[in-house]
Amino acid sequence: MELSEQQSQSKSSIKLEEIVSFLKENLQIKDIYQNILFQRIINSAAQERDLTVTPEEIQLHAERLRHQKHLEKAADTFAWLEDQMITPEDWEAGIRNTLLRKKLAEFLFAKEVEKFFGQNKLNFDQVILYQIIVPYEKLAREIFYQIEEEELSFYLAAHLYDIDEKRRYHCGYEGKRYRWSINAEFAARIFAANPKEVIFPFRTDELYHISMVEKFIPAELTPEVYEEILDKMFDEWLASELNYMLHNSGGKEDGTEPDSTDNHT
Repeated sequence: MELSEQQSQSKSSIKLEEIVSFLKENLQIKDIYQNILFQRIINSAAQERDLTVTPEEIQLHAERLRHQKHLEKAADTFAWLEDQMITPEDWEAGIRNTLLRKKLAEFLFAKEVEKFFGQNKLNFDQVILYQIIVPYEKLAREIFYQIEEEELSFYLAAHLYDIDEKRRYHCGYEGKRYRWSINAEFAARIFAANPKEVIFPFRTDELYHISMVEKFIPAELTPEVYEEILDKMFDEWLASELNYMLHNSGGKEDGTEPDSTDNHT
């Protein structure tokens, strides 16, 4: 039986009650419930502020998505939608929700992002970090001194000894890390080091880190950082609004729209 036939049978044979039961049994129902309430909050707050999404904006966003997914022909798009088990109307509704969320976030916090970045600029410094993490202090020291004496390269040592399989395969490459994402004491050591300097083993959570910074990246309000800050502010606002909603409804939603979101923020 082909996959499309299996999907067709699945759609016709699975009942709504089965889906809900499955989500409950796999402890996924709370996240779905919470996201539905988040969308109610967004819809209500956007309506209060006269924020809307136009058909032209939905169409433009859909075209971008089609390009990203290499859906060059209309037939390709319909086949993809069928594979996702949704209709074109479902897809457009999802796009509308995405764009409305973005518009509301911009309306509420666009002017606050630069201020937040300025107040917390140090935390947005980044490093391109390599690490070797091992479980024993003696082993960490032996590796460190072997690297120092050029008996072993940092990258080979990471490939041989790191406890994490992915990091072993990448010879210790940890990636870009913000200062705020690193343990404060550990961050102080890392940002005080010189590029390519191997940092003496440092203990965190019963593990020992031998680290090396490839490059320091000074904090800059790039579009990527802007979006991260905006999303963080908006997510915190949503959580606060949800808490307010549940508190004022006795912890239980009855399906009605929330009250104004202006009177407590």
